Amino acid sequence: MKLRLRRTPAPPSRLGPESIQVRPRCLHLADGFCATFVVTGFPREVAPGWLEPLLAYPGRLDVSVHIDPLPSLVAADRLRKQLARLESGLRSDQEHGRLIDPGTEAAAEDAQELASRIARGQAKLFRTAIYLTVHAGSEQELDDACAQVRALAASLLLDARLATFRQMQGWISSLPFAYDNVGMRRTFDTPALAAAFPFTSPDLTAELGPTAVLYGANTASSSLVAWDRFAQDNHNSVILARSGAGKSYLAKLEALRSLYMGVEVAVIDPEDEYARLCSAVGGAYIHLGAPKVRLNPFDLPPRSQRDSDPLARRALFLHTLISLMLGEPLDKGSKAALDRAIIAAYRRAGITFEPRTWNRRPPLLGDLVTALTDDADPKAKDLAAGLAPYVTGSHRQLFDGPTTTRPDSHLIVFSLRDLPEELKAVGTLLTLDAVWRRVSDPHDRRPRLVVVDEAWLLMRDPEGARFLLRMAKAARKHWAGLSVVTQDAGDLLSSEIGQAIIANSTTQILLKQAPQAIDKVVAAFQLSEGERQLLLSAERGTGLLTAGAGAQRVPLQVIASQREHDLVTSSPQELSRTDYDEENYL
Repeated sequence: MKLRLRRTPAPPSRLGPESIQVRPRCLHLADGFCATFVVTGFPREVAPGWLEPLLAYPGRLDVSVHIDPLPSLVAADRLRKQLARLESGLRSDQEHGRLIDPGTEAAAEDAQELASRIARGQAKLFRTAIYLTVHAGSEQELDDACAQVRALAASLLLDARLATFRQMQGWISSLPFAYDNVGMRRTFDTPALAAAFPFTSPDLTAELGPTAVLYGANTASSSLVAWDRFAQDNHNSVILARSGAGKSYLAKLEALRSLYMGVEVAVIDPEDEYARLCSAVGGAYIHLGAPKVRLNPFDLPPRSQRDSDPLARRALFLHTLISLMLGEPLDKGSKAALDRAIIAAYRRAGITFEPRTWNRRPPLLGDLVTALTDDADPKAKDLAAGLAPYVTGSHRQLFDGPTTTRPDSHLIVFSLRDLPEELKAVGTLLTLDAVWRRVSDPHDRRPRLVVVDEAWLLMRDPEGARFLLRMAKAARKHWAGLSVVTQDAGDLLSSEIGQAIIANSTTQILLKQAPQAIDKVVAAFQLSEGERQLLLSAERGTGLLTAGAGAQRVPLQVIASQREHDLVTSSPQELSRTDYDEENYL
């Protein structure tokens, strides 16, 4: 029987083939042949991802799953009738002295257990159909492929039957139309149906928790790559890629999907790439460099976040900050002079090591410079001269007043774009400190993700790099994950601190690499020659996810929905063609 679909001349994008030849056991399409199988038998017990081998089949195989939920009342009534039939059959066999059928006995036990779980609201029933459509270029190739698919299904204890004389209906049912034209369904309960979805790649063996995030598709198979950083030994990650490879795209997509899972996210954004995302999800946006937006590094933590000696900890952070502002490490004499000036500045503000004084208004950077100027030590004079641009000069806008905002939101973005280049490293350290105060609050425990985009701005200074390393080591203790994103993979891998940050990151994502840095990347991550070529020739958004000290490696392609793409893309060409309407994403 032939069925021809004649059309008038159509545009290049067509909905289907121009003609279809329907045969009893296959279809002849314009681009080859296809045959559809109906799964009629299932195993009694299944493990999570039990359909994964079918999706990882190396040939062209369409797996279609149709799901229709059953109302609880209807499900309970059908289960009672089924249980009655099974029990009646068992009693009849017993009365007539026949051997009890083990399959019937097992089915009765399963039906009774399922009816009990439905009555307690622990499960629901679904009418489910699974169809397998095999494609090939010729009839001989189709016969071989069908035999392979049927053998693969048999190895999973699935009984796959060819839809003889119903190939057209089977092919239509396998298309993404959500239309089941065959109607060969079986009843699944909730756990069995959930286990059928291959949300994990077979190359990743770690368990997924409630904070798991979908990264994309496994390019080596048809499975998805989902990963839960908070289920690992530590919660940190690094994303290494050359400029334009899609590292910020992936970081923004992960931040958005982490918000779906209830994870609080804080971002240090040097290029103002997270503004649309922040606006769309109702986050807090702190625009450093804008008028009257300031962060006072002398602020003591709130009462709920204080430890036994917050003043001493603040003094230690100020040593790191001042060293970064001056652009060089401090010698012993300068450290001593700075420490005296810090204590003196706090004392003039009425703050001492007595806890009752810690609620008073803290000093400003100008008060520290005054204390240094009053010190007779020449080292103190040199420090005061070095800090003058940050107090009375061109860099004073960030420090010439008390802190203007204390953000509290599920997404906090610190934008550094309008800061002068000389202040971006300082601004990154200040924002990291503000984020760390929030993360380390012992009275507000929740999963948190801290994203440091373009981390090379901080890594190029030794003091800033050491602060980032300390944060990477301590984040796990506070249920937080640090995500370091950088395009200078060579600089990060060539320093001991950079290697230590990578070593303290269980999750490592490598996207396209520059030829100048690939040798260091290959040596650091012990990549094979194939993986080396993958990173050199990868398209945008394609790369390699390594986890557990490189023990697990998965090639992946980052995927996003159209709405997610509109929020996270930073392509000037796309943004120039799109009128972004904030209300469309609220």
